[in-house]
Amino acid sequence: MSAGSALYTGVVTHQRLRPMRHRLRYRVYSLLLDVDELPALSRRLRLFSLNRFNLFSLHERDHGDGSGLGLRAYVEGRLHEAGIEAGGAIRLLTMPRILGYAFNPLSVYFCDGPDGTLRAILYEVNNTFGQRHSYLIEVDEGQRGAGRITQGCAKQFHVSPFLGLAMGYRFDIRPPKAEGEGLRIGVTAHDDEGPVLVAHYGARRRPLGDAALARVFLTHPLLTLKVIAAIHWEALRLWAKGARVQPQPAAPARPVTVIKPGSP
Repeated sequence: MSAGSALYTGVVTHQRLRPMRHRLRYRVYSLLLDVDELPALSRRLRLFSLNRFNLFSLHERDHGDGSGLGLRAYVEGRLHEAGIEAGGAIRLLTMPRILGYAFNPLSVYFCDGPDGTLRAILYEVNNTFGQRHSYLIEVDEGQRGAGRITQGCAKQFHVSPFLGLAMGYRFDIRPPKAEGEGLRIGVTAHDDEGPVLVAHYGARRRPLGDAALARVFLTHPLLTLKVIAAIHWEALRLWAKGARVQPQPAAPARPVTVIKPGSP
């Protein structure tokens, strides 16, 4: 059974292991948004709007191909192209715009099939160079309905100026389930010698309402501005430690990389 829209509050940690050690930890929050509920949420909540300015807002052009196409149509289009059965709930985990601004290094779409089991996860990555790329990974049949999903793929998209493309990703996901349960997004970037960077977002579910939104605005003021500022601050710290800037490759020719079970 899929979990509907909710607020998640938690902590993001990043730990770089090689060639120098570097660690960061920040309190953050995100919204889990059932894309079919977006119009109703915009009507029900005073502090949240869809495709227009508010204290919190979700603008569909900030996601997908940037066209502003409805998110269900966009995601189902990618699922259809990949030969993955769609028709169930699609839930987007992302930071909203706050006072009109957002930057999401990673947004995650949980895509259910008609029977309510998780069929695919779409990892949508933005870099600070204004580019976006997504990894669409089908959930192995043996993991559907499980409390933990593990996936992997080769890195195709330039993100950190200090990490090249000759790497892979391992994803360790505890999907959102129900009221009171937490979620976990774990990402490990690795090369032939082993892990290079380990990132983790652990969060607890809260009801999504105006009072909760007002509370996180006060306890985590201007979060999205802090995210982009923190990215540049941590990059400066890494550079000061001796991290080497990698050449920026061209963006992938295709906006979505599709990984099927059993792919290398």
